[in-house]
Amino acid sequence: MNEKKNWLQMLKFTLFSASAGLIQIASFSLLELFIKNYWVCYLPSLLLSILWNFTLNRRYTFKSAANIKVAMLKVLGFYAVFTPLSTWLGHLAEQAGWNDFLILALTMIANFVLEFLFCKFVVYRGQEDTLVTETKNQ
Repeated sequence: MNEKKNWLQMLKFTLFSASAGLIQIASFSLLELFIKNYWVCYLPSLLLSILWNFTLNRRYTFKSAANIKVAMLKVLGFYAVFTPLSTWLGHLAEQAGWNDFLILALTMIANFVLEFLFCKFVVYRGQEDTLVTETKNQ
C-alpha cells in the first residue's frame, strides 16, 4: 500500500509541476518578448511557478496540515539555494551561447526532481496525510 501511495504522490507532483511549468514557460515567454535578459525573465516566472506548485502540492499531493508559514519557509529555504545557483548557471550558459529555452528546460527538470525530494523528505516529513477534509452531511 505504501508503494502505491508513493507512486500516486509522484504522479500528482508530476502533474502539478507540469501545470506550474506551463505557468513558468508562459510567463517567461511573455517577458522574453520585451526583455532580452535571461535572469530578469527567469526570476518572476520562477516565483509564479513556486506559488502555484506549493499551493497545489501541499493540499492534494502531500495532504499536509503542516503549518503553512513553516512549510513555506522551508520551501523558500530550498529556493534560497536553488534560485541563485540556477540563475548563475543559466547566466553562464547564456553567455556561452546556449538557447534560453534550453537553459530553462534543463533548469526546470533539475527543479522538479530536487523539489519533490525536498518536499517529501524535509518539508512534509512526518506530516503527510494530516489534512482533514470537510465532508458535507447529506
